Amino acid sequence: MTDSGNISRPRYDEGCLGAHALNLIGDRWALLVVRELMFEPKRFQMLRAGLPGITASVLTQRLAQLVQVGVVSHDAVLGIYALTDQGRALHPVLTELCRWALMMPGHDPMKFISIAALMISISATVDAGRAAGSPLRAAFLSGHEGFEVTLSRLGAPQVRAARAPRGDFLLEGSGNALAAAIYGPGPRALASLGKIALHGDVAAAQEFTDLFSLKPQIRSSSESPEEIEQAPGDSST
Repeated sequence: MTDSGNISRPRYDEGCLGAHALNLIGDRWALLVVRELMFEPKRFQMLRAGLPGITASVLTQRLAQLVQVGVVSHDAVLGIYALTDQGRALHPVLTELCRWALMMPGHDPMKFISIAALMISISATVDAGRAAGSPLRAAFLSGHEGFEVTLSRLGAPQVRAARAPRGDFLLEGSGNALAAAIYGPGPRALASLGKIALHGDVAAAQEFTDLFSLKPQIRSSSESPEEIEQAPGDSST
């Protein structure tokens, strides 16, 4: 935290910019809280739903810290937390962490994954060369959270939160089920097993999910940062 802040925590007493960043967002859970707010504002309980391992007291502390350093804003009247511009600027940081993690052993894709986490991971796992210029429009729905995904001319996923997402197809299910549809046997197979709901163009859904893999991806040096569009207004718990 900043020297003038009221919340104390261990500090890296260095002039390194990386150390300065970790002083601000390096606490356990902090970046994952940012992850859950990346696409839309949320209330406290909805945040907890996307972070099943966190306690209420720790989440309260992390939110207070992130508000204090200007990464998160809090509407006390509506009880809603949202990222500031500085918070949304952490999207490429989360994406690069995902890209780095693809090279490291030990990842267990069977463990819990929130839909917000999945929407960030697709930016790190897309085959940008094959996805470049694709006209496919994907829609995802998990509980109260919906997303629309298009692909840029460079193949980068453009993710937008949507109350009633629409696309060439719609995949509906839990974060883990949707991750299995993207990275596993495919949406058609999982839909036939009742693991997810698949609406719309089945062939388009298969073509879209075939663009993603948990293998390390090679990124063009000309690739632009992914764009974020945050939904206005509040979100139900």
